[in-house]
Amino acid sequence: MTIDLLNRLPVQPWMHADGARRVMRALNAGAPDSARFVGGCVRNALLGLPASDIDIATVWEPEEVIRRMKANNIGVHPTGIEHGTVTAVANNQPYEITTLRRDVSTDGRRATVAFTKDWNEDAQRRDFHVNALYCDLMGNLSDPTGLGISDLREQKIAFIGDADTRLQEDYLRILRFFRFNAWYGSGSLDVEGLSACMRQRAGLDSISVERIWSEFKKLLSAPDPRVVLEAMSQIGVLQFVLPEAIGLDLFNALVALELEEHLKPDPYLRLLSLYPKDMDVVAADVARLKMSNSEKKRLLTTAGDNTSFAKEFSAKEFRRTIYSVGKSVFESRARLAWAVRGREAKHRYWRVLINAVNKYERPIFPISGEHVIAVGVPAGKPVGEVLKRIEQWWIDEDFPLDIALIARQMRIIADEVILREKANSEEDSF
Repeated sequence: MTIDLLNRLPVQPWMHADGARRVMRALNAGAPDSARFVGGCVRNALLGLPASDIDIATVWEPEEVIRRMKANNIGVHPTGIEHGTVTAVANNQPYEITTLRRDVSTDGRRATVAFTKDWNEDAQRRDFHVNALYCDLMGNLSDPTGLGISDLREQKIAFIGDADTRLQEDYLRILRFFRFNAWYGSGSLDVEGLSACMRQRAGLDSISVERIWSEFKKLLSAPDPRVVLEAMSQIGVLQFVLPEAIGLDLFNALVALELEEHLKPDPYLRLLSLYPKDMDVVAADVARLKMSNSEKKRLLTTAGDNTSFAKEFSAKEFRRTIYSVGKSVFESRARLAWAVRGREAKHRYWRVLINAVNKYERPIFPISGEHVIAVGVPAGKPVGEVLKRIEQWWIDEDFPLDIALIARQMRIIADEVILREKANSEEDSF
C-alpha cells in the first residue's frame, strides 16, 4: 500500500493525459473546481494501482456538460443522461462525467435522482468511504466523508452512513461489498456491513442475473477470495448467488494451489470448483446466469471433459490427450485434479505437467478435403470419413511429420472407401 499522508496525489499518467486535461479544462473554464476525478481512479492511485476507468464528477447538469464538450470539439454521448451521466471521448479515451446528485427515491435496483452542487451531498449517496474520494487536475484530494483515506490505509470496506439504507438503494451493493473486500480488504470484514448484507440478502432476488454474474465473476478474479466466500456462505449470500454450491473445500484448495504455484487466478475454474460433478447442474446454472456464448463454451467443455488424471501421463499420452481436448480444457482439468490431491500430490510432476501445457503448440494436421478428393474419393460424407480416419491414425502414431508417410496412409484409407462406395453404387444399380 502506498497511501501518502499528504492530501495530494502524486503524478498519475491518466490525470495528465492530453484527453483528461482537455475534458477537465472544458468543465472548469470560467468556474474553477467545477469538476473533479472521483471513485476508482482516485482510490487506485492512492493504492499504487492502475486505473481501469476514469470517472469525473461535476457541478454542471448534463446539458451544460454536453455544450462545453462540443464547444471544445470533444466527442460526447448521453450514455446515462437520466441519471446525470454522459461520456466524453477525448484522444480516444472515454471519460464518464456525472453531475453531482442525491437520491430522491430508490427501489433497490434504480434510483430517481436530483442534481446538486454540493460535493458532500454527492459523496453521501455513494456506497463505500473508499469510493467517495475526489481529486482535481492538480491532484489535490478531497475526502468528504472524512473516512475514505483512513479506510484505505486500514484496508477497511465500510458503507457510508447507514449500511441497510445504502443496500436498499441498490441491492447489488451486497455483492460489491464482498467484491471490494476480496480486492482491497484486509481479510476481516466490517461487522456492521456484513450484518446488513445478511439482513438484506433477499433483495438480491430483484437484481438481474446478468448484473449478479458480472459482479461475482469480478469477485472470483481476486487473488485470494477465500475469506470472503466463507463469509458469504456463513450469512447465506452465497446460496442466493449460487444455490447449487456444494461447499468450499475444493474451491479453497484450488485458490491455495494457485497462490503457492503462482498460477493466474481463473474465475471460471474457481466457479466450477463450487459445483457438484454433475453436467446437468452446471449446464442449468450456466443458462440461469445468462452467460455469454464464450463463457458457456468454456465452462461446459471443461465440465464435460472426462480426461482421467488417475495416473501419470507418458509424453505420448500427454500429446494425444491435449490435442484432442484442447489446451485450455486440459490445463483446467489438470489444475482441478492437482487441487483434489492436495498434500498427497507429487508436486514436481504436476509442475512439469502444467509447464508442458503452457509450452504446448498444437500441431497442424497436414491433410485437407482437397487432398482427399484429389485421390478420387467422392465428395461429401466419404471425404469426411477419410479425413477423420487419417487424422486418428496420425494422432495414434504421435503426429508424424513425414508427409510421404501420411500420404501413403491416406491413400490406403481412401482406396478402402472408394471400393466400398463403388460396391454400394453397383448394388443400388440392381
